[in-house]
Amino acid sequence: MHELSLISNLFDMLEEPVREKNARRITRVKLQVGLLAGAVPELLKTAFDVYKKDTPAADAVLEIVEVPFHVRCRRCGFEKTGDDYIVLCDSCGSNDLEILAGTELILEKVELEVD
Repeated sequence: MHELSLISNLFDMLEEPVREKNARRITRVKLQVGLLAGAVPELLKTAFDVYKKDTPAADAVLEIVEVPFHVRCRRCGFEKTGDDYIVLCDSCGSNDLEILAGTELILEKVELEVD
């Protein structure tokens, strides 16, 4: 499961703010996940729930914001945003599309409980 390794890396990243702020626990983690990022949000949540046991995030909530894809045709400049990937421009039929958004996997926010 690819998502487990992503969550493992996420927990490596979470160690720094916990240490810097001397936090008692993590209460919430917010991720942006592009629809073309190659990660399934439901599997990320499952992996998070498995991985968080016996960590400062044991009671944390994982919030995932799904980012739709956004493409631009390099031939005619037509842009489209959506959740169904397209391979041809709706305007001119070209397959020369540039992906502008939808591939991201971003740690947007970490909420901590500090002393």
